[in-house]
Amino acid sequence: MRIGIIQASSQATKNKMLFNAVTKFAPKDSEVINFGCTLEEKENYSYIEISILVGVLLANRTVDFIVTGCSSGQGMMLACNSMPGVICGYAPTPKDAYLFAQINNGNAISLPLGEEYTWSGIDNLERTVEALFSEPFGQGYPKSEADRKIKDSEQLKEIRKSGQISMQELLNKLDASLVNKLKNKMDF
Repeated sequence: MRIGIIQASSQATKNKMLFNAVTKFAPKDSEVINFGCTLEEKENYSYIEISILVGVLLANRTVDFIVTGCSSGQGMMLACNSMPGVICGYAPTPKDAYLFAQINNGNAISLPLGEEYTWSGIDNLERTVEALFSEPFGQGYPKSEADRKIKDSEQLKEIRKSGQISMQELLNKLDASLVNKLKNKMDF
């Protein structure tokens, strides 16, 4: 699995912490790629702009899964879910991360990175990422309902696919200045 890390510029100070947590708990055969945003970048990127990059990274199959976030995590989740082919969950807790991976089997997760990251905050982030990657995705939960949950997840993906335009069509409809800004993003 190729896992991408990318979050809004407002949370650039959390990039290294996020990258380290994912690297620590990602499945052994995974490659973790850091797309920023980092403090070294001169340009700032909103959660909306980053959600477009998430869509591009997944549509081009650069990565299989994205770990992202913004201050609340909710805005990034909503923006990512507006992108073609992206199914993004919101995981403020380990239980939310585990259930998303097992039931929804999406391709992106958004974390609330603006929370107070004292020792317990960092511990919660690590436990959340650990729960996310604790088992292979899409096994269904609870186990007694696994077959139905897997079927529902696949049905949702088909409905979304039928109801959305392609990523390329979306990029063609966006303002050229926005697309050009995103093309110039460091590490992208």
